[in-house]
Amino acid sequence: MTRKVVICGVGMVPFKKPGQSDGYQVMGANAGRVALTDAGLDYSLIEQAFTSYVQGDSCSGQAALYGIGMTGIPVTNVNNNCASGSTAFALAAQAVEYGISECVMALGFEQMAPGAIEMMYPDRTSPLQRHTDAIVNLMGLDLHEAQLPPAVLMFGCQAEALMNDYNISEQALASIAVKARKHAEFNPYAIYRELLTVEQVLEQPALYRGLRKLFACPPSCGAASVIVCSEEFAKKHNLDISITLKGSSWCSDKPEYFTSNVLDVTFGALSREACKQAYESAGVGPDDIDVIELHDCFTSNEIFTYSALGLCADDDLEKFILEGQNTYGGKVVIGPSGGLMAKGHPLGATGLAQITELVKQLRGQCGQRQVEHARIALQHNGGIGSSGFVNIFERTT
Repeated sequence: MTRKVVICGVGMVPFKKPGQSDGYQVMGANAGRVALTDAGLDYSLIEQAFTSYVQGDSCSGQAALYGIGMTGIPVTNVNNNCASGSTAFALAAQAVEYGISECVMALGFEQMAPGAIEMMYPDRTSPLQRHTDAIVNLMGLDLHEAQLPPAVLMFGCQAEALMNDYNISEQALASIAVKARKHAEFNPYAIYRELLTVEQVLEQPALYRGLRKLFACPPSCGAASVIVCSEEFAKKHNLDISITLKGSSWCSDKPEYFTSNVLDVTFGALSREACKQAYESAGVGPDDIDVIELHDCFTSNEIFTYSALGLCADDDLEKFILEGQNTYGGKVVIGPSGGLMAKGHPLGATGLAQITELVKQLRGQCGQRQVEHARIALQHNGGIGSSGFVNIFERTT
């Protein structure tokens, strides 16, 4: 028998550019404290913790949590690339849902370096080799291109495929970055809050194939935390029970994802599958969603995710964008925080920061970026290699 999962506390620290943040252990402890304060909980009531990060040594989670307290609870460290934070949340929610624990903390953090992400261990086979090999074959790339940093290779080809196969213009790709900055203007946790124009985005030189500098999210540092508990625990401790996990899904790749097109290799197929399962789990559809935080690591990835989430048909992607259906006054508000593009993308913290934003939206706590009458929210997050997540949250009171 499963139980209802209550989101009783959320918290994060302002994201920073590399070199401008506190150390990972300080950011992590601070985000955890904010979530505890938000919930109205003492750390002694947390029964276990799942911590997420990518660029850090083993047991970094303990180092961060020990800044809050040393209570002897089990601590599990997870790394699923960009979906690490969502993985920590999923494990925490699962522990509550199946009665293993009453109250669990998910804590994610990242202290990143500037520049494109390189492989941490180049002396061994890359876990992304299957993905890059598939793109090289599908695109007919040369040996030099095959040696590019994986993110540059994969998402440069993704952007080109989106333009060639779905008639997405560079102006539409640029408008996603413009929207992100506009949404981030009133988010004190976001790094990039100055407004952009389409012309400014397109003035930047092409980096590789369809990829321009401002089509990509920045490396950044930050931390976020989400605390989940059972409804019984929440009532016992007089906690807020208004926000619950309505449905969820997490999945990895299938063989057929690597054989047809670049967009399937780069999250497209994974996102469709995770979304389909999450809608079924929650008993809702795309028309029920009021607000979304999705994995906009590149503007091309945001655009193709629209159809993967069922918001519009593949053939209507450009129309959906140009009509403003992805922002305030449109069909659904996507990335009210500014998303990864403007808020920043500290890998291990990203999924939990997305959830933090959505919980605050459902509570009506977002001030000038508040989505009116938000009742159901969707979080989408992917880690290449791969791991795909969709979580659906509901305000029940």
